[in-house]
Amino acid sequence: MIEIKHLQKTFGDKHVLKDVNLPIPKGKTTCILGGSGSGKSTLIKCLIGLLDVTGGQILVNGKDITRIKSEIKLAAIRRKFGYLFQEGALFDSMTVGQNVTFGLKYLTDVPESEYPKIIKEKLALVGLKEDVAKLNPSELSGGMKKRVSLARVLAVEPEVILYDEPTTGLDPIMSDIISDLIIDLKAKLGVTSVVITHDMHSAFKIADYIAFLYEGNILLYGTPDEFRKTDNPYVKQFVTGSSQGPIQMKLMKE
Repeated sequence: MIEIKHLQKTFGDKHVLKDVNLPIPKGKTTCILGGSGSGKSTLIKCLIGLLDVTGGQILVNGKDITRIKSEIKLAAIRRKFGYLFQEGALFDSMTVGQNVTFGLKYLTDVPESEYPKIIKEKLALVGLKEDVAKLNPSELSGGMKKRVSLARVLAVEPEVILYDEPTTGLDPIMSDIISDLIIDLKAKLGVTSVVITHDMHSAFKIADYIAFLYEGNILLYGTPDEFRKTDNPYVKQFVTGSSQGPIQMKLMKE
């Protein structure tokens, strides 16, 4: 469904993405791993069009979205994507129900009379009861905020969901619940998922394919099993979480 070819992104003289090549198969979950500052969030923002690329291509169903200049055509493509922000990005001045239906007002022609049904349906998909809709974000736990944010994404029925660090800030049990939810949504809805994460436990659990981003390039792409068996010293150090290895040596030299 999506193919990234020779993608580059620079900020001034800093080359964050140097030459990224990555296939994202339809209906599968692709996890993008990498250390802090490796360019994971930059990559996902280029993918959804929040950042302009410096070079390369992003093909969505065969169309290079980096070359499209028409805002109307770009908007139509962006509607295929849902973006779960790292911190959830709920509106504090709105109730949970209003947050869930926020995108419907601007991205769809769904009549407001349908909103209560959609709120109930999408909250149920993320494991929340209908009465949560009356609460304010300030009354929710961290895990509930993540799920409400995901319900808001699901309300506009995207074909692709981009998750930016979905388990960050959550305890191990809630992180596992969010991982199970990602798996469940893929099975129920058939969505294509791209997950930016440094959570190895979650990545091995949810991913069909994993890509390791290091110094602006994809160092390894493959299945979770291939990552477990890799001999690549950089990937191996990241997977095991060891403080000893080529990544640490490079940091010490810098």
